[in-house]
Amino acid sequence: MKDFAYVYSQEEAHYRFSDTHPFNPIRLELTVSLLEAMGVLDTVDCRAPRPATDEELLLIHDPDYIQAVKLAGHGELSPMKAQMYGLGTEDTPLFTNMHESAALLVGGTIEACDLVLSGQYRRTFHIGGGLHHGFRGRASGFCIYNDTAVAMAAMIQKYNCRILYVDTDAHHGDGVQWAFYNRADAMTLSLHETGRYLFPGTGMVTERGAEEGYGFSWNIPFDAFTEDGSFLDAYRTVLFEACELFKPDLIITQNGADAHALDPLTHLSLTMESYEQIPQIAVEAANHYTDGRIVALGGGGYDWYRVVPRAWSQVFAALTNRPPFKGDLPASWVTRWQTESPDVPKTWRDRFPLYPTIPRRPEIEEKNWETVKRLLWPFVDDTKKEHLSAHSPYSK
Repeated sequence: MKDFAYVYSQEEAHYRFSDTHPFNPIRLELTVSLLEAMGVLDTVDCRAPRPATDEELLLIHDPDYIQAVKLAGHGELSPMKAQMYGLGTEDTPLFTNMHESAALLVGGTIEACDLVLSGQYRRTFHIGGGLHHGFRGRASGFCIYNDTAVAMAAMIQKYNCRILYVDTDAHHGDGVQWAFYNRADAMTLSLHETGRYLFPGTGMVTERGAEEGYGFSWNIPFDAFTEDGSFLDAYRTVLFEACELFKPDLIITQNGADAHALDPLTHLSLTMESYEQIPQIAVEAANHYTDGRIVALGGGGYDWYRVVPRAWSQVFAALTNRPPFKGDLPASWVTRWQTESPDVPKTWRDRFPLYPTIPRRPEIEEKNWETVKRLLWPFVDDTKKEHLSAHSPYSK
């Protein structure tokens, strides 16, 4: 078994709504070029994605929806009909060959998962994956097909395995959650900004699954302006408790980078400190619970130049058993991209201050820890409850 491969092709950039749409595939090129400038891609395997088949897509998506996407991508679906499927909206505009482009992203995530569960690699990274808002019969939130949900269903069918999905995007991983809400062979854990302020408005602690899936849907909705320490305390605690409860065979992480303070669409206040630690903690959990088996995906992130390339490069670092990248960014990369964005950073860490001091910090931290306890209380014993209360990072 080899240690690591990443799944990527320049063809994935064809999943592009428009030059002005926030979901811009230039994020992929920025990240890959940064890793190339670091000289770290030559030592690892790259596997090209392949398109998902209709049979694979049907594991999650309705046949009439798949047909609608195909027709829409060739200009053969009326605007009114497209709107019925969440297509042709401000979030998810139509573009040529949208089925083919979206199916390639789905196939890339299937490939990344299959490489691990077949025993060829211990860890993989599909940078173009993580489109977590797609639903069975409609597009949503920039997501046409739900690559993660399709890949999870395909792997469970093929390998009869248990999959823990961990989502640290600022937006609730709603499409993946609802796809497995009634099932006991997958668990979803989403840590996101509260839906009181942000799309899609779901992801409450009380969304715990149903029927056979009760207890296998976990959510931590963070208060707006949550900072690194509060986020990471909650993340480490609930991730390891989820692993302890569910005993997964594989961990899949969605690594949206839009909880960063610079992201233009969200209201959290993370810095690169969190994006150094999030994937390191995930790999630590995989080493402890799944014999190291982990698949990482991309996701959201709308500060294309300043945040996403650094955050996703730190995912690569963790998956290749490196410590977080530190110091200055490669001068060649900075020079290459400065002509397009004068704000391209020059260091791996952020330059402070990124934002004004948050006067509600103690209140936010305590509120977030109470959310952690509300989530875990039905699933942990009295000893663990006492420990979580006595060892609260925010005890007065």
